[in-house]
Amino acid sequence: MSKPQQFKFYTGVIGYPLFFVLLLWYVFWAQIEFFPAIKRFGIIPRTVEGLKGIIFSPFIHASVEHLYHNSIPLFVLMALLFYFYRKIAWKVIVFGILLSGLITWCIGRTGNHIGASGLIYVLVSFIFFKGIFAKYYRLVALSLLMIFLYGSLIWYVFPVKEGISWEGHLGGFITGFFFSLIFRKPIAKPEKYEWQHPEYNEDNDPFLKHFDEHGNFIEHIEPEKEENDETPPKIVYKYKKDKD
Repeated sequence: MSKPQQFKFYTGVIGYPLFFVLLLWYVFWAQIEFFPAIKRFGIIPRTVEGLKGIIFSPFIHASVEHLYHNSIPLFVLMALLFYFYRKIAWKVIVFGILLSGLITWCIGRTGNHIGASGLIYVLVSFIFFKGIFAKYYRLVALSLLMIFLYGSLIWYVFPVKEGISWEGHLGGFITGFFFSLIFRKPIAKPEKYEWQHPEYNEDNDPFLKHFDEHGNFIEHIEPEKEENDETPPKIVYKYKKDKD
């Protein structure tokens, strides 16, 4: 099986984020129509009942506006994650939900914490710090893009606005930073061509041998002979009939 190329578009780049966002909208529709009590499945800090919210809270939203404001950044960030970090994308998402939810459960105020904003902070933090630590120009540029698009989100890891779970945001931010440290090896980099490697020698390139010193193409080239290469003797056998 051939090794998948890095930085290559594939259907999952759009498909997985689209599926995830549509799932959030489907859950919200089911919540409004059939299960309004599902809101109680959020994170209720430091309670046994609230532990289930670590898994379910990202899929529950208080209103259409709440869900709408989370959907667009979630789609964009997940698409970037699957494009640049396809090998670890699902690990970041699944474990990001669990760890950020656990942190929220530990430090959160008394109440019901719901919404996918914690996961958004996981992705913003991870993509930003991962690009900085990678020291690869495409990923550093991606980190700068995170600052441009979502730099203002940093203020919401503090209690600056009533009714917002800043603890969930802080938990997501810490989780993303932590993942950028532990997922050090699978850094996405584009594959190099043979001529980009430092040990490449153009004199040994079979393609370049078809060109002379003036750049003219030579269709047929004679194989090079080594200095001690001697032509083996030619042995000819003849059949002669014996005379009686």
